[in-house]
Amino acid sequence: MNRIAKKAWHSERVGKSLSEVHATVKVPEKAGFWRKLMAFAGPGLMVAVGYMDPGNWATDIAGGAQFGYTMLSVILISNFFAIILQYLALKLGIVAERDLAQACHDHYSRPVSFALWVLCEVAIAACDLAEVIGAALALNLLFGIPLTWGVLITGFDVLIILYFQNKGFRLIEAIVASLILIILICFVYEIIVSKPEIFPLLAGLLPKQEIVFNPSMLYIAIGILGATVMPHNLYLHSSIVQTRNYDRDEIGKKMAIKFATIDSTVSLLFAFFINAAILIVAAATFHTSGYHDVADITVAYKLLDPLLGATLASTLFAVALLASGQNSTLTGTLAGQIVMEGFLNIRLKPWLRRLITRVIAIIPAFIVTFLYGEKGIASLLVLSQVILSMQLSFAVIPLVVFTGNKAKMGIFVNRPGTKALVWCIAIIIISLNAYLLYDTFFG
Repeated sequence: MNRIAKKAWHSERVGKSLSEVHATVKVPEKAGFWRKLMAFAGPGLMVAVGYMDPGNWATDIAGGAQFGYTMLSVILISNFFAIILQYLALKLGIVAERDLAQACHDHYSRPVSFALWVLCEVAIAACDLAEVIGAALALNLLFGIPLTWGVLITGFDVLIILYFQNKGFRLIEAIVASLILIILICFVYEIIVSKPEIFPLLAGLLPKQEIVFNPSMLYIAIGILGATVMPHNLYLHSSIVQTRNYDRDEIGKKMAIKFATIDSTVSLLFAFFINAAILIVAAATFHTSGYHDVADITVAYKLLDPLLGATLASTLFAVALLASGQNSTLTGTLAGQIVMEGFLNIRLKPWLRRLITRVIAIIPAFIVTFLYGEKGIASLLVLSQVILSMQLSFAVIPLVVFTGNKAKMGIFVNRPGTKALVWCIAIIIISLNAYLLYDTFFG
């Protein structure tokens, strides 16, 4: 690390990450294990939201309909990657007391930091695009609102977000948890009525070589990877773990890492179940019935009731989609604020920041919906997840570097085994994306 970067890292820092809610959630000092765990519970669920957003639905439905249960292994591996990377993110936030965006701003030169910010904004725009499309589709399926109008209506949810942000961070966490519970209940029902075959399902959890060498499978697989391990979630998690009020000494940080890791891991296991459930329902319903070309949410919605013979299947599917879109809006708001404030040290009002990103997402969604309708929306949704995956390396590598640097992390630096594991994950992500780019342009 050069002298300037070292000076910046160790200098007196102005501005806390999400300063309006920093250290506002009290952690009882002399409480038992479960009370402390409950005090730390929440950030993990907010991060898990990004792993079950509408972008996941498109890739999971396409993967299940085309290839049956084969892509379950990709969801499993992606979720394992997510657990490890989110652990690094929470550890960075707790130990260095800097979110990933602030850490990049401190460490890298201004041009590099600016480039990373631009790439991160592209990823957030892609994620926001998925939220817009997902919410618009849900409104269309449930209430018959035209897609173009649905896209425009989603621009006004910024007012709802602003209201909740002013009521305290615990309220936001409670809303997120409630919406996740709704999604979970909906998909437990979907799995029960779709009656998946157990042994092919279990076999799908084992990785297969053809996923890498079949271009169609690889495209969906990288889309699933981008939808599961989301770059903006690394920035988000490194910030919101700092909302807890605990002693910022060695003992306090050890405790915070312990309970935050449990919170994160359990929450991401919920996300794995929901992600897997979407693919399982698609495989059991569409693939086994010969509907291999089902690749978008609207067609899936229309086919669920007649194929399963269950009158609530389609309705609950749309309800879960709406809950997913609204949940992603909440966490996307915070991620956008964290990234802009951290990289540029510019503090905008949350409603203005949200309005900017919403407009960026609404314009392409509105144009594609107006010109191409549902088919264009489906393709745009899958593409948004591939874009997310392309940006992932630019968040993962700084995170791995920072948490592996003893000058920054002290006794909490990644151990040799952890370093080897996280670098392997980073290399796999980079290699898969490079292969996809090569196959797209030269294959």
